[in-house]
Amino acid sequence: MMNRLMKSKRTHKTEEPSLGLEVETPGASAQNPVSVTDLTSTIRSLLEKGIGEVWVSGEISNFRAPGSGHLYFTLKDATATLAAVMFQREARRIGFALADGQAVLARGTITVYEARGQYQIQVAEVRPRGQGSLQQRFEELKRKLQAENLFDLDRKRELPVFPEVIGVVTSLQGAVLQDMLQILQRRAPGIRIRVRGVRVQGIGAAQEIAEAIGAFSTEKNVDLVVVARGGGSLEDLWAFNEEVVARALAVCSVPTISAVGHETDFTISDFVADLRAPTPSAAAELLTRDWSEWREEIGQLRVRLDRTTRQVLSDHRKNLTRLASSYALREPRRVVRQWAQRLDDLREELHVAAQQSIQSHEQTLRHLQTRLAAHHPARELERRRGHLTHLAARLRALGPQATLDRGYALVLDPQGLPLSRADKTLEGQPVRIVLSKGMVAANLTEAHPETTLIDALSQQSGEKPPPKKVKSKRKSTT
Repeated sequence: MMNRLMKSKRTHKTEEPSLGLEVETPGASAQNPVSVTDLTSTIRSLLEKGIGEVWVSGEISNFRAPGSGHLYFTLKDATATLAAVMFQREARRIGFALADGQAVLARGTITVYEARGQYQIQVAEVRPRGQGSLQQRFEELKRKLQAENLFDLDRKRELPVFPEVIGVVTSLQGAVLQDMLQILQRRAPGIRIRVRGVRVQGIGAAQEIAEAIGAFSTEKNVDLVVVARGGGSLEDLWAFNEEVVARALAVCSVPTISAVGHETDFTISDFVADLRAPTPSAAAELLTRDWSEWREEIGQLRVRLDRTTRQVLSDHRKNLTRLASSYALREPRRVVRQWAQRLDDLREELHVAAQQSIQSHEQTLRHLQTRLAAHHPARELERRRGHLTHLAARLRALGPQATLDRGYALVLDPQGLPLSRADKTLEGQPVRIVLSKGMVAANLTEAHPETTLIDALSQQSGEKPPPKKVKSKRKSTT
């Protein structure tokens, strides 16, 4: 459309007569050029009128929110990007926070930012459509590696205090490497730096980064490894969000530092590495301590060591002086004699204590012998045997056999239970009579429940039993 417009302007001649002169359209020839401002204004007018207000779907990246209240970001998809601006008045009406990686629907007008000659969309309304593909992949990988405990603080290793060789994995073309080298050279000029140049974005960058980390890990010729890159958008830093880089950092045999992007940028490598540095320059400062600081601290330690040494020597000198003037060193023979006398005293005390101990034990032994004689096992056994004989005699006297021997008998019912009283229900049934020697079987012909032992003995001798008293019933008087 723009080409057609410019072509028509170049060939257009005014149709109105003007004193026989032809008026040429600006920009149609080198003699009558159009200004950049006019051309840009024409393009803006064409875009605003030709396209007008549209709805655009895309993923937010490069989001910025300065203090003015305006919002600046880029809408992108798989193959193209579109700059976007949302001014303060419209930005206040957004019901959610914009962030990189969000998939949104944006309504706005296509226009031109004339200061840069860049076309953009002036957004009036934004609606969320869920997280963008890159951000979603980031969160999914983060959850996966976190479930494998690759982010745990327990597996983080301490950095060496005095690293001698540092391995750096970064791009050779960027300013990141130069900034790090300058800081390291200034703060610790004795440290050696080994650099493996890799691509830090684009297709294949993640594989190169992982291979460089693996090479340092295998060779073990460095004390630690730094993975570094400057700032950028989510897609620019995506190589450091790849799983292959995270795995390489996790299995690296030496401590690792992730120094990717700016302070607000976070990548998967930041979570897996042993330490995250906010920037590559900060990583260089974290790795080393300024030698001037070390020299100052060493000077302080030297002063403390000298003061402590002098104090220790002074204390030992005083102790030696005190020992040299002591009684033991002045008259050693007298000290030896006193100790010899003390030794004799201790020998006598030991002899007396031994004699007393022997006598005490002898007395105790005699007492135990007396007790043993009084409680000799044979005497105790004889006493217990007599007691058992007495108990056996009592048992025989009180037992059922002795009763049977005196002429009594034991009658057993058909179930083998002893009978203690006459029962009419047993008449005609067999019973067993147990005697002192032997047993007889009989049939129970009669049962007299009311007959007592005296009645039975009287009948046996021919005497009649006395008549039973009958209780008289008194009649009640009315």
